[in-house]
Amino acid sequence: MPLEIEIAPALDAVPAAEWNALADKHPFAQHHFLHLLQETACAKPDTGWTPCHVLLREHGVLQGAVAAYLKTHSRGEFVFDHSWAQAYHQHGLDYYPKLVVSVPFTPVAGPRLLASKPAHRTLLIQALMALAQQTQASSIHVLFPAEQDLTALKEAGFMVRENVQFHWRNANYADMDAFLATMAQEKRKKFKQDRKKVQAAGITFAWLEGHALTAKTLEFFYHCYQNTYERHGGRPYLSLEFFLRLHQQAPNALMLVLAQRQGMPIACALNVRGPDVLYGRYWGCVEPVPGLHFETCYAQSIAYCIERGITSFEGGAQGEHKMSRGLLPVKTFSAHWVANRRFAEAIAEFLQRETQAVEEYVEVLEQSSPFKRQGQG
Repeated sequence: MPLEIEIAPALDAVPAAEWNALADKHPFAQHHFLHLLQETACAKPDTGWTPCHVLLREHGVLQGAVAAYLKTHSRGEFVFDHSWAQAYHQHGLDYYPKLVVSVPFTPVAGPRLLASKPAHRTLLIQALMALAQQTQASSIHVLFPAEQDLTALKEAGFMVRENVQFHWRNANYADMDAFLATMAQEKRKKFKQDRKKVQAAGITFAWLEGHALTAKTLEFFYHCYQNTYERHGGRPYLSLEFFLRLHQQAPNALMLVLAQRQGMPIACALNVRGPDVLYGRYWGCVEPVPGLHFETCYAQSIAYCIERGITSFEGGAQGEHKMSRGLLPVKTFSAHWVANRRFAEAIAEFLQRETQAVEEYVEVLEQSSPFKRQGQG
């Protein structure tokens, strides 16, 4: 059967229905999400993200796809390889460009090798390796792949890197009190005290989604989002246009927690909703209030998941402080192929040591679980 590989500089030539049929309803793998990143100038060559998406067609029908980018830096990835780039530089070699398979600016695990059948994943990996050779990329980095993709990448000889995020799981809690009852007494008491501080400050919350989430509210969110980056000396990766158009195209994908005092908005957290998962993505405020960050980002999102029967809440990259709100450590992965054999061997040794450190870190974290142990009240 005739199989064709194409490298596409944009998704506008790819029928959205064909792409989404391979994306397994994952919100960040959808055609409109990825296409908007380029259309709104967030992920484009000028910002160091040159799209070179891999398309696999059989009899003209899309059977496999990869959202891939040729990168000239390592920003916006949340899997940090700056030390690798520095080592290349010290040896007089070019680390950039590198080939990155990811959803730009989004540290969320999901499908990366979109394929109608397992054999097509192998073909996509082979196409990525050929693309790396053609573009003289130093390496290929597949960030936050789903389990089936990770398995295929391992079989193809990619090196695996581990990291840790913090996720909350819904054990079919009847309400927020039922969830809090599962926590150790000291953690439960602190959780409730922090919530009361926010309430005593006169702050109320609203969950806005669908048509209730207006352009005006998204503009306030974006002001808060900018504040968060500016406080850390950075610039936001995403534009207001991106968020406005995302909401227009997928109005049920966003859920915003809005904090108000005396009718005036003071903070918000923007979440993305998948079929069974709520993804915590962006936060910001216009004035600091004790406990406001935890309540807006975590307690309110957990309460929303309980009320709506959502299976889990993913709190974003890093942050062991999230454990006090009931989010537990979960391993995430990335897969890496390095063209230079000497550097591939050195990186493999580094990853072996790093993986051991991650394993030990998770063991320590699990000993600090906020939940009751057997026999505790």
